[in-house]
Amino acid sequence: MTHVNQGRYSADVGADGTVLFWIGMRIDRLWQFWKWLPVFLAMPRMLVELQRQRSLGLVGKPRTFVSGRVILVWQYWESFEKLEA
Repeated sequence: MTHVNQGRYSADVGADGTVLFWIGMRIDRLWQFWKWLPVFLAMPRMLVELQRQRSLGLVGKPRTFVSGRVILVWQYWESFEKLEA
Protein backbone atom coordinates (compact mmCIF):
# COMPACT_ATOMS: atom_id res chain seq x y z
CA MET A 1 0.00 0.00 0.00
CA THR A 2 1.25 3.50 -0.79
CA HIS A 3 2.16 6.01 1.89
CA VAL A 4 -0.25 8.95 2.38
CA ASN A 5 1.32 12.27 3.35
CA GLN A 6 -0.77 14.01 5.98
CA GLY A 7 -1.17 17.79 6.09
CA ARG A 8 -0.99 20.56 3.53
CA TYR A 9 1.78 21.14 1.04
CA SER A 10 2.70 24.08 -1.15
CA ALA A 11 5.22 24.95 -3.81
CA ASP A 12 7.11 28.07 -4.75
CA VAL A 13 5.08 30.57 -6.77
CA GLY A 14 6.35 31.19 -10.30
CA ALA A 15 7.96 34.43 -11.44
CA ASP A 16 4.63 35.80 -12.71
CA GLY A 17 2.84 34.95 -9.43
CA THR A 18 0.42 32.47 -11.02
CA VAL A 19 -0.58 29.54 -8.81
CA LEU A 20 -1.64 26.06 -9.95
CA PHE A 21 -4.30 24.46 -7.72
CA TRP A 22 -5.29 20.78 -7.94
CA ILE A 23 -8.44 19.52 -6.28
CA GLY A 24 -10.13 16.17 -6.66
CA MET A 25 -12.17 13.37 -5.24
CA ARG A 26 -12.29 9.62 -5.41
CA ILE A 27 -15.57 7.75 -5.13
CA ASP A 28 -14.87 4.66 -3.03
CA ARG A 29 -18.41 3.43 -2.44
CA LEU A 30 -20.68 4.11 -5.39
CA TRP A 31 -23.78 2.88 -3.56
CA GLN A 32 -23.34 5.52 -0.81
CA PHE A 33 -24.17 8.34 -3.21
CA TRP A 34 -25.53 10.59 -0.44
CA LYS A 35 -21.92 11.02 0.75
CA TRP A 36 -20.26 11.99 -2.53
CA LEU A 37 -23.08 13.42 -4.64
CA PRO A 38 -23.28 16.84 -2.88
CA VAL A 39 -19.56 17.40 -3.46
CA PHE A 40 -19.84 16.22 -7.05
CA LEU A 41 -22.73 18.63 -7.76
CA ALA A 42 -21.20 21.62 -5.95
CA MET A 43 -17.96 21.76 -7.95
CA PRO A 44 -19.43 22.75 -11.36
CA ARG A 45 -21.56 25.48 -9.76
CA MET A 46 -18.53 26.88 -7.97
CA LEU A 47 -16.44 26.87 -11.17
CA VAL A 48 -19.17 28.68 -13.14
CA GLU A 49 -19.34 31.36 -10.45
CA LEU A 50 -15.56 31.81 -10.46
CA GLN A 51 -15.50 32.13 -14.26
CA ARG A 52 -18.32 34.67 -14.15
CA GLN A 53 -16.52 36.90 -11.63
CA ARG A 54 -12.97 37.31 -12.93
CA SER A 55 -12.09 39.64 -10.05
CA LEU A 56 -12.02 36.61 -7.71
CA GLY A 57 -8.72 35.54 -9.28
CA LEU A 58 -9.36 32.47 -11.43
CA VAL A 59 -7.26 32.64 -14.61
CA GLY A 60 -8.51 30.86 -17.72
CA LYS A 61 -10.81 27.87 -17.84
CA PRO A 62 -10.37 25.03 -15.31
CA ARG A 63 -9.43 21.64 -16.74
CA THR A 64 -11.03 18.38 -15.62
CA PHE A 65 -9.64 14.84 -15.67
CA VAL A 66 -11.91 11.84 -15.10
CA SER A 67 -10.58 8.31 -14.81
CA GLY A 68 -12.86 5.66 -13.41
CA ARG A 69 -13.87 6.81 -9.94
CA VAL A 70 -11.30 9.64 -9.73
CA ILE A 71 -12.16 13.22 -10.70
CA LEU A 72 -9.45 15.90 -10.74
CA VAL A 73 -9.77 19.60 -11.52
CA TRP A 74 -6.84 21.91 -11.97
CA GLN A 75 -7.09 25.67 -11.95
CA TYR A 76 -4.71 28.60 -12.44
CA TRP A 77 -5.05 31.54 -10.05
CA GLU A 78 -3.61 35.06 -10.17
CA SER A 79 -2.02 34.77 -6.74
CA PHE A 80 -1.94 32.59 -3.66
CA GLU A 81 -3.78 35.30 -1.71
CA LYS A 82 -6.75 35.22 -4.09
CA LEU A 83 -6.82 31.41 -3.98
CA GLU A 84 -6.85 31.48 -0.20
CA ALA A 85 -9.63 34.09 -0.09
